[in-house]
Amino acid sequence: MIKRVSIGLVVLALSTSCVSKKIYNDLESKFTDLKKENRSLADENADFLKSKNQLELDRDGLTSDLSKSKAELDKLKADYAAAQNKFKVLQDSYAALEKNSSDALQSNMKKNRDLLDQLDEKGKALALEQERLNKSGQRLQELEDLIAAKEASMKKLKETLSKALNSFEGKGLTVEQKNGKVYVSMENKLLFNSGSWAVGSEGKKAVIEVGKVLGDNPDISVLIEGHTDDDAFTASGPIADNWDLSTKRATAIVAILSENKKINKQNLTAAGRGEFSPLASNSTADGKAKNRRIEIILTPRLDEIAEMLNEIN
Repeated sequence: MIKRVSIGLVVLALSTSCVSKKIYNDLESKFTDLKKENRSLADENADFLKSKNQLELDRDGLTSDLSKSKAELDKLKADYAAAQNKFKVLQDSYAALEKNSSDALQSNMKKNRDLLDQLDEKGKALALEQERLNKSGQRLQELEDLIAAKEASMKKLKETLSKALNSFEGKGLTVEQKNGKVYVSMENKLLFNSGSWAVGSEGKKAVIEVGKVLGDNPDISVLIEGHTDDDAFTASGPIADNWDLSTKRATAIVAILSENKKINKQNLTAAGRGEFSPLASNSTADGKAKNRRIEIILTPRLDEIAEMLNEIN
């Protein structure tokens, strides 16, 4: 696709006397920069997903470690009880041997002292293990409570967005919660004319409503993804291909959200996915319409969870 676009640009440059070689080279350079930026954004999104999955794996690992520690504690308790029984037997033996020779008595006394020392060490180890388990259990509970709170806040965010965007649902806009995130999906028919990245008045109203909710939730990371169908972009102008168009549409949404002064711009990321992440088959007109969309993906900040995992580890 890149090669065909490049050849097309060469033909266009040769056939248009008003376009200089410098302008052509500038277009080629901008196209390359846009591709690099888009790959970087896609990699960053993949890193976010990887971080979330790793946090969930760490939590499961901690749960498994806690279960193992509890099993070890039960074993220590059993060993302690067995040692106490053995001590009782030795006490009875000591009482019987008191009537025997002094040598036998001294030997039993030594055994008793050794056993008492062993019991004391086991008691200390049991107390330390119990203390460690109590601390680990408390931190694990705090971690589970924090994750539950994040999930509850995302559910509330989804409900708030659904209420704010109620008048747009059924017009190519949907709001759903999955994988711990909230997805606001807008079909292009609500936002853009064909081949354009200028947001229409109705679509801008929907984006502004989303921005109002985001302004009241500053701890949410916002990824805006542009998507297209697999029809090749053929119009002339500054757009190179579907990937380029999807990126410009994503940044157009970011521009509208940025007008809201309450939104932290550091939480916003724009990415173009082109035709490479379809929702439906591109073999039908209905499928193509679903694939031409903007997705606003809202993710809770995971800094607190990461810090808590570092403390536990």
